[in-house]
Amino acid sequence: MSIDDDVSLLERVPTLRLLGRDALRVIAIGSEQQEFSRGSVLFREDEQADCGYVVQNGSFRISVDDGSDHEVIASRGTLIGELSLLVSMPRRSTAVATEYSSVIRITRSLFQRVLDSDPDAAVRLRNDMASRVNELASDFAQVRKKLG
Repeated sequence: MSIDDDVSLLERVPTLRLLGRDALRVIAIGSEQQEFSRGSVLFREDEQADCGYVVQNGSFRISVDDGSDHEVIASRGTLIGELSLLVSMPRRSTAVATEYSSVIRITRSLFQRVLDSDPDAAVRLRNDMASRVNELASDFAQVRKKLG
């Protein structure tokens, strides 16, 4: 894929779209593409996370080893590991390619450099994340109220 194709794909990701086209161009140029055959592991639960991934092609099954059958399929345009772009943390799930797949790997250090170089983009990202956390807290409060 070309840089312009990568930028167009990154623009489809709600979190990344907030950064603006110029920042996404820097990310597209500074990131790396990786390919995975069916059954290959993108990452495992409890591994230390230093990057996020945007699915370019194919898909990945995201699952947690907690005895449940709950899983999510991440397909083209999905950002996997969003929080890893901001903070060091262990992976909370395992991601396995369900078919031949490719990703754009965005390191935390690259993402941080982009935010450092564009304070307005950093503010937009912070505001969006604060809004999502507020919605989540409200949802938890409603569930608690119903259960309590």
